[in-house]
Amino acid sequence: MGHEFELTDAAEVAATPEEVWDAIATGPGIDSWFMGRNEVEGGTGGTIRGAFGAYQPEYRIREWDPLEKLGYGNDPAPDGRRIAYEFLVEGRDSGSTVIRCVTSGFLPGDDWADEFEAMTAGGELFFRTLVEYVTHFAGRIATPVTAFGPPVGDWAEAWTRLGTALGLAARPAVGDRVRLGGEGVVYAVNDQTVGVRTADAMFRFLRGFHGPMVAGHHLFTPGADPEVEEKVWAEWLNRVFG
Repeated sequence: MGHEFELTDAAEVAATPEEVWDAIATGPGIDSWFMGRNEVEGGTGGTIRGAFGAYQPEYRIREWDPLEKLGYGNDPAPDGRRIAYEFLVEGRDSGSTVIRCVTSGFLPGDDWADEFEAMTAGGELFFRTLVEYVTHFAGRIATPVTAFGPPVGDWAEAWTRLGTALGLAARPAVGDRVRLGGEGVVYAVNDQTVGVRTADAMFRFLRGFHGPMVAGHHLFTPGADPEVEEKVWAEWLNRVFG
């Protein structure tokens, strides 16, 4: 059967259109809030490539209007699967900027619901991380770190374990003050994700689709070695959730 979808996120941020454009239309900018490693060959007809574990998507840029609009997506697969992103950037006289992101596409098959739920929860976290990035880290470049923990059987228990690891008595909630590589605040929570911001990092925990707890962090510490950090965080995940 499959499912056609369109999701819209929007926020007004204390950042300039130039800062927002750098975040969404350059490889280092995308590295600093989205997921994995990214490369951008700018301009209409250009390409955006990502690498997140074994997932290596490639998107064709269909709209490229610097400081105002960016649209890209992939060609439909044989089963009709496709996804596209459209960013609209609107500067305000006050110096703030409105960001709108429309995510649309098609998920094939009769079992699309679980994938759609995971994609929606992940999308909420990624957009919220973009907002945090341009608000608190604009102009800084992060080292993205991706690490995978052991398979999780009971996710309610897993989120409680995460809360304990952060110094809390229960599952994290937005606004909680925590300790994780220093003092931090929980900036995003939904059924499948948690995001924590510190002075020099954004730490994110995601429910892997039919799998483990996944760490998708962004470290703003100069000289951070991604291979070393990924090993450290894989060990951390195994201690907490093993």
